[in-house]
This record gives sequence, structure tokens and C-alpha cells, in this order.
Amino acid sequence: MLLVKNLTKTIDESIILKGVDLTIQKGEIVSIVGSSGAGKTTLLQILGTLEKPTTGSVNINGIDPFELSANELSSFRNKEIGFIFQFHQLLPEFTALENILMPALIGKHNLDDSKKRALELIEVLGLLGKENQLPSTLSGGEQQRVAVARALMNKPSIVFADEPSGNLDSKNAKELHDLFFKLRDLFNQTFVIITHNQELANLADRKIEMADGQLV
Repeated sequence: MLLVKNLTKTIDESIILKGVDLTIQKGEIVSIVGSSGAGKTTLLQILGTLEKPTTGSVNINGIDPFELSANELSSFRNKEIGFIFQFHQLLPEFTALENILMPALIGKHNLDDSKKRALELIEVLGLLGKENQLPSTLSGGEQQRVAVARALMNKPSIVFADEPSGNLDSKNAKELHDLFFKLRDLFNQTFVIITHNQELANLADRKIEMADGQLV
């Protein structure tokens, strides 16, 4: 479902990515590890269509997103891609439920159907009773689970996670790791996870190491 060929990225004459080839199957959990500066985050930003490659191609479900117009790309990203960040980036003035609904509201989906989906995710992620609370009243682990629910709101083809447990204590990190596999089993969800957490990396279906802008 994700096919990357000969991906390169050059920024200010610095070569960040050097001919990356990558294939990811539906329902696969893939971890990407490597030292700082290896090119992991740049690769993830390109795969998530947030940044354009210098050369090479990215194909998600048969579509090259970089051949789309700006409006088409925004719609494609909203529908097909979910993001989970180290710092959850929840909107502080909105409740947990409202934060989870945000991708559906942006995509102008039916509100009743979207609320039903959001409440389903809230139950699956163990957030029942928290849906009307503001992020500031939730624990770090709860905030990150809200972010996971938000990423899954529009039933994306693939979810990209950048150090999702990097800001959590060991207990919450383990719970988050277990959650990814539960979500894969429930929804056949595909995850690509950048992490320094070797436990999570080793649990993945595949662990890919990056060094000097290449997969090794």
C-alpha cells in the first residue's frame, strides 16, 4: 500500500536522504530506528506528504500524492493519513471529543456519523468518561491516547508516528505500544513508527535502521 522508490532530499546542499526504497504492506507495523541526524524525521515528513522529495516517488494506495493539486493533496492527506507526534499537539480549548472529531470536521463529514466513530474510538482506547474533559485535565498517557484517536478518526490507510512514546513514562509508553498492536488487530491499521524505544522497535513486524540518509 506504500511504495517508495529512489527517494532523495537535499536541503541547502546537504543531502538528507540518499536513494531510499521502501515497501509497506496493509496492516503492517514498521519501526524505523537510527541515531539523530540519520534522516528519519525527514523521511516521515515526506511519506506523510508534509514535505516534498527532491527526487524519487511516493505511492500510497496507487496514488502519487505529489502529483496532486494543493487542494487535492490536503483532501488526500485528511482522508488517507493519520499523524501521531511526540508532543500530542491537542488544541487546549477543545474537549477530548472535540479534538478527536477535528479531522472529520475538516473533511466535512457527517457530524452524527463522526460522533459515533469518535465514541467508538474513545471506548476502544479506554477514554470513557474523559470525552468532555479539556486536555489540561488529562494525564500524559490519556492525552496521547486522544491524539491516537484523532489520528484514526477518518479511518486512514496509514498512520505515521514520530516518537509517540518519547514524552511518556515507562508504564504509559508500554500501554501505548500495546495499543498499536490492538488497533492493528481490530482495524487492520498500518503504522510506521519512528522511535528510540527499542522495546517498541523490536515488537514491530519489521525494524528498519537508518544511517546517513539510507536504510541499512
